[in-house]
Amino acid sequence: MHRLLVSLNFPLVYTTNYDHLLERAYERNGRRFNKIVSARDIANSDPALPTIVKFHGDLDDPSSMVLTETDYFRRLSFDEPLDIKLAADAFARAVLFLGYSVSDINLRLLLYRLRRIWLESGYEKSRPRSYVYITPPNPVQERILASWDVVPLTTAKSDSATDVLSFLNRLHAAVR
Repeated sequence: MHRLLVSLNFPLVYTTNYDHLLERAYERNGRRFNKIVSARDIANSDPALPTIVKFHGDLDDPSSMVLTETDYFRRLSFDEPLDIKLAADAFARAVLFLGYSVSDINLRLLLYRLRRIWLESGYEKSRPRSYVYITPPNPVQERILASWDVVPLTTAKSDSATDVLSFLNRLHAAVR
C-alpha cells in the first residue's frame, strides 16, 4: 500500500499514523520528501519535494502525538499550525481522504467547515473537489458527504485493508 502511495506521486500526503512506514517507502524508492510535524517544519519545507504531514504526530517527537481525548478536543479547534495548513490545503486543491472513517468527528467537522466557508464566500462553484473513500458502503454517510459537495468513493466489498489496496491499484492503473 505504501509503495503504491509513493508511486502515485501525490505532492502532499497527510497521515494520522505515528509510525515511519510511509517515510520508509519514500526512502526505499529513492525519493526525497518533507516531513511536517510542527510549525518549524512547515516553514522549512522545500516546495519542490513531496510532503508528508504527520497530522497526529510522530514517534520521533512524542510531544506532537495526538493521543488523549484532550488532544483530540484541542485538534477540533482547528487553530494549531497543522490544522491551519490542512484547512488551507483542502481549500486550495482537490483532496482524497483515504483510510478515514466518515464517523470521525474531525473529518466531518473539517468537511462541514470547508463547505460553509465556500458557501459564505459566494464562490462555491470554484471549490476544488474533495473525495472520501469509504468502506463498507454506507448510504447515509454517502448522502451526507454528497450534501457537502464531497464525492464518496465506495466499493461493494467490506474488508477495508483489502479494499483500500484494491482501490489504490485501480487508481494507479487509471493514472498510468
